[in-house]
Amino acid sequence: MKFDYLAAFPIPEESLPPKLRELLTPVGLSANIRVEVAAMKETDQYGPNAEHLHLQMAVVSGIESQPIENMREAADGVVQFSIPIDDHIGCASSFSPSISGHDYIVAAWGNSSFYSYNLSEKVWMTLGLSPRCVGNDEQRLVYDDLSLPEFDVADGDISTNYQSSLKKNVCWRMSNEYLRRYLWLRGARGVRVFYYQIQLEDTPQIREIMNGKTHVVLHPTEGVDWYELDISEHNNRLLLQLWASVEAVMPERCREQNADGLLWPGEKQPITHALANSLIRHNPVYLDDKFLEKYEQSIFYDTTPFKAWAKWDCSPSYQGQWSFTECQRVGRNLIKVPMRELYKPKPDREIVHAYVHAIDPTDLEHIDLDEEHIVSKVQRLLDTLLNLGDGLSQLGDSIGLMSSAEELTGFSRKEFEANGWIKYPILSRLAQVAPVDMTQQMFLTRCKSMHELLQKIPKGYLKSLLVNAGCPRAKIKDLGNLKLIQSLLNILETLNNHQETINDFSSKHEPEGWKALNTKIAPLFLNNDLRIADAHDAIENCIGTLQKLGFDTANLSTGYGKALDFVMDGVIASLDLIANELQQLLLRNQ
Repeated sequence: MKFDYLAAFPIPEESLPPKLRELLTPVGLSANIRVEVAAMKETDQYGPNAEHLHLQMAVVSGIESQPIENMREAADGVVQFSIPIDDHIGCASSFSPSISGHDYIVAAWGNSSFYSYNLSEKVWMTLGLSPRCVGNDEQRLVYDDLSLPEFDVADGDISTNYQSSLKKNVCWRMSNEYLRRYLWLRGARGVRVFYYQIQLEDTPQIREIMNGKTHVVLHPTEGVDWYELDISEHNNRLLLQLWASVEAVMPERCREQNADGLLWPGEKQPITHALANSLIRHNPVYLDDKFLEKYEQSIFYDTTPFKAWAKWDCSPSYQGQWSFTECQRVGRNLIKVPMRELYKPKPDREIVHAYVHAIDPTDLEHIDLDEEHIVSKVQRLLDTLLNLGDGLSQLGDSIGLMSSAEELTGFSRKEFEANGWIKYPILSRLAQVAPVDMTQQMFLTRCKSMHELLQKIPKGYLKSLLVNAGCPRAKIKDLGNLKLIQSLLNILETLNNHQETINDFSSKHEPEGWKALNTKIAPLFLNNDLRIADAHDAIENCIGTLQKLGFDTANLSTGYGKALDFVMDGVIASLDLIANELQQLLLRNQ
């Protein structure tokens, strides 16, 4: 039976401050808990709500619950205080930092002025963790398990210092799953060794414990001396100080995520790895494409879409260690994958992650499986840009402006045909999951990404084309890309309407109507307005423009996903129009 520290403590549980109640309570078995394994905190140092905590977690051998003798390190909250004081050769040959002879989770050193922290070498080497440092002045160390991967297994502040007061609070937390795995491997318990101080309200319950005295020091009345409690009168309140060693984590492992035995929607029996491997022509699993978000938002995974047998595949993979396979895009927000492929070698937690996003087959009756998805839209956008780049390049060649389509758009048709999107991560970012309930901010960010693609076309090149067509240099010098493209379209449309050839593009006379507003490419200007719309009024204006262009703004009540579809379709149609006008002019010259 586990020792009940709360029941054995002299102050009733209902009278304890929340933090102290937490310190005296063992950690639960949930894998989602982040366990505090080291701390140096001082809150409201000189005020009435002052609360101080110095905490270390000791690794104490043994698997049976039993109170631990109070450890002297509780006062300082570090494993090693100061440095060896001798200065002769070999004086530190037997130096072995410990918490009263026990190992520790966080290697903490201090000398009253400076404090440094790191995860214990035994911990990260036993668990195979990799460190990374984040932050500038507020630097923190984060440890990841890159074999799975599992990120932020442990993290905490690197250092702090003390000069009259603590410069910043330090806190180290660790995944309950990994902490318990380490303790299980060591056959040991995690014991909180801490000093805690707080000012309490002067209440009858506490006065009863003090037994009429102004200052008391209490220890356990029987058994192991696991705490020292000091209560004294202070500034019309009661100052509580506690030095204690409390078992917090036993070597019991959290339940690991297991893909064997999952009952998938539409299945009549639980699926195991062995059964899945035997399923050849089985009904596919449909996943909500939000399944991809976990992978798309991390640089550690590859989620580049690729086309296979005329279908788009979006199969996340992890640095050559494992991969999903045959995750095919269907409908606007679905992924179809064979059950057998889901269970191919990969960490079980990844299969469980897919299971969370599985769609019941009965729900498919209300879904259009042929609706265009975001990846297909981005490919159409790319195709249009490639066509536009070809047309601009050929138009430039005819008047002596020698620039390739890749130089003008940033994309190479040859590269795309050979390697798909691999060289162009901006396409993958634009093609990330676009749910119908997309937030306004996500929508605006995606509009900005589209605008960045258009901005690749050099303004200088467009200006040279317009000057060659007769536009006054002074009138175009301050125009942006979209205005330049609009002017070029006006000139192209005039030439095509009169069945002119490319030889008629060059002119010494100012073209008629070249500066006119061309509503056919209004979506390009709308997208530009959206990418800079950060104020409420600006967004309202953009929504008004969406409505004028034919979008039913009532759809925004469920999110901005359909608005993104509308804007992307409009941008693609506008660019198609320009590319087609270029092509018409160029073809008449052949």
